[in-house]
Amino acid sequence: MSIPATTGSTFAALGLPPALVQSLNREKITAPFPIQAAVIPDILAGRDVLGRGPTGSGKTLAFGLPMLVRLTGAPSAPKRPRGLVLAPTRELAAQIERALDESALALGLRIAVVYGGVPTKKQAERLARGVDLLVATPGRLADLIDQGAASLADVRVTTIDEADHMAAIGFLPQVTTLLDRTPATGQRLLFSATLDGEVDTLVRKYLRDPVTHATTAAAAVAPGTAHHMLFVSRADKQAVVAEIASRPGRTIMFARTQHGVDRVVGQLRAVGVAAGALHGGKSQNYRTHALAAFSSGETPVLVATDVAARGIHVDGISLVVHVDPPADPKDYLHRAGRTARAGETGTVVTLVTEDQRDEVAALTRKAGVDLIGVDVRPGHPRLTALTGARPPSMIPVVAPPTPAPAQTPERKPARQGDRRKRPGSTTVRGGTRGGRGAGTSGGRRRGGS
Repeated sequence: MSIPATTGSTFAALGLPPALVQSLNREKITAPFPIQAAVIPDILAGRDVLGRGPTGSGKTLAFGLPMLVRLTGAPSAPKRPRGLVLAPTRELAAQIERALDESALALGLRIAVVYGGVPTKKQAERLARGVDLLVATPGRLADLIDQGAASLADVRVTTIDEADHMAAIGFLPQVTTLLDRTPATGQRLLFSATLDGEVDTLVRKYLRDPVTHATTAAAAVAPGTAHHMLFVSRADKQAVVAEIASRPGRTIMFARTQHGVDRVVGQLRAVGVAAGALHGGKSQNYRTHALAAFSSGETPVLVATDVAARGIHVDGISLVVHVDPPADPKDYLHRAGRTARAGETGTVVTLVTEDQRDEVAALTRKAGVDLIGVDVRPGHPRLTALTGARPPSMIPVVAPPTPAPAQTPERKPARQGDRRKRPGSTTVRGGTRGGRGAGTSGGRRRGGS
C-alpha cells in the first residue's frame, strides 16, 4: 500500500486542542491531508468556507474537527443542536457520524445522526436529550422540525456535504428551507468533490465572503487508480461479469437501475458468487446489513446503484466494475472513488458493448480519463490479467434471510474522558469506527470521505 500524501504539518499546529489531537493519535490519525491542512485554520477562525477535493481526500475530518472545536464550551439545549451537517444519503450521514464520534467524545460533545428509512420516535427522543452536533439528511430533518422535535434556531455552524449531489437529486429546495431556519449570522461551510452548477445558488445566498480551498482540479481521478475499458459482446457480458466477480478480493459493481442490481446479484449467486445488493429500494436495515457483510468479507461482492457512489467507504475495495456505464462524468468519478482511497491503489473497469463505445469514450474523456479499449471474452488471459477474473464455482449461493429490524439499546450520556460508546446515534453500528462507512473494516486509518 502506498503512503498517502500529507502536508508535513500536524493537527496541533493547525490549532486543534491537545485532547482532540490525542484522540486522533489513538485512532492512528497522525498527520493531516492537504484539504484538512488547508481548511481547518479558516474554519477555526470563523470563516465561511468552500472546500473541494476528490472523493477519499479527507473532507469529513476537514470540516468535522474544527466544527467540534467551535462547539465546545456550552451544552446544547434539548431539541436545539448548535452544529449541523447535511448529507444527501443515509449511508453518508451514518459515515460522517462515525468519523466524528470519537473526536466528539474526546471533547465532551454529543453527536447524533438522523435519516429516513427508520422510525422517527427514537430520533426525536435522542434530540430531546440534547445534541451538540447533528448529522442529518434533509428530508428526515424537515420531518422532525415539522413535528416539533427539532429546532435550528441555535445552530452556530452548518456544513453542506456533497453539495453538488444535493443539487443533482433535487434536494436544494429542502436544503435552502433548512438553511433559512438557521441564524443568518451563523458560519456556513460547503464541501464537495465539485463546486459548480446549482451549487452557486447556495453559495451566493448563504455564504458570506467565503474562502475557497481546492486541492485538485474539479474533475479529477484519484492517484493510484488504473482505468480500463473492456469491450464485450452482449452474449458474453453475463459470463464476463461472473468471472470478474469470482476474483479474490473485495469488488464493488455498479448497475444503472435497481432492477439491474437485483438481476446481477441473482445471476452471480446462481453461479456461486456471494454477492449483496445495495439500492434505494431496499430497507435501511437491509442496506446496513449488506454493507456490514461486504466490509467483513462475508459477501466479497457488492452490486449497487449510484446511491453507493457518494461517500461510502469500505477499506480494501481493490476493483470497481461499471457493469452498466454511468450516466455522466461525475457519476464515473464518484463510482471510481470507491477504490484507491487515502493513498491506496485500485482498478476501475468499464464493460462496454459495441453500441456503447462512442458514448463511453466521450464520457470518460469528460471525466478526465482517456481510455483505450481492449476486447475480452470469458476465460481470456487479458481479462484475468486486468481484473483477476477466474471461473466461478457454479455452486449456487443461497440468498441470506432478510434481517429483522434492528433494536437500538439506550446508552448513558458520555462524560469528559469517558471511553465508553457515545450516546445518541440511532444508526445500526457495524464494524469499526473512526472515519469509515457503515460496517467498514479497518476503519482506523486516516481521512474519511
